[in-house]
Amino acid sequence: MKKYILIGFYVFCLATAAAQDGVPEKQDPKNVEKIQSARIALISEKLKLTPDQAEKFWPIYREFTERRMDLRKQFREAERKNDPARPKADRDQELLKLGLFLKQQNVDLEKNYSERLLKIISAQQLLTLPKAEEEFRRLLLQRIQDRQDLREMRKENRENIRNKLEQRAREKNN
Repeated sequence: MKKYILIGFYVFCLATAAAQDGVPEKQDPKNVEKIQSARIALISEKLKLTPDQAEKFWPIYREFTERRMDLRKQFREAERKNDPARPKADRDQELLKLGLFLKQQNVDLEKNYSERLLKIISAQQLLTLPKAEEEFRRLLLQRIQDRQDLREMRKENRENIRNKLEQRAREKNN
């Protein structure tokens, strides 16, 4: 199992490295797939899913995460489509109501899927799930930050070399 985790983490690292060249409108499907594979590996390992559990767990969990993302997307779209011609107070009130409504929808969604998942995994595993998700998010964000830091260091090094070469050229010409 540890081999799969290491392979998953390696794939995760490659995917995040490839995704660092700006934020495209659409992610490369191969990178998304690699990140999802790493996510599956980490969460499966943290929850200690048996192969039988994993086979039943992942389709339901994918459906849950897609529906949860749809709720978040609804709010982001409402924020973007906010009509600037309407008074700000009205727009804010409407967004607040929508936000509360979507939060309630999210709670209902979690209750529904928790009940379904408890038929497959134990309560202990279900309680571990949010922690595993958060750990994966932290790892992903850390990897992205590490890649950005490395890119910045390389850029600074190139600038330093360029400056030194220019300085040598000036000294040579004087």
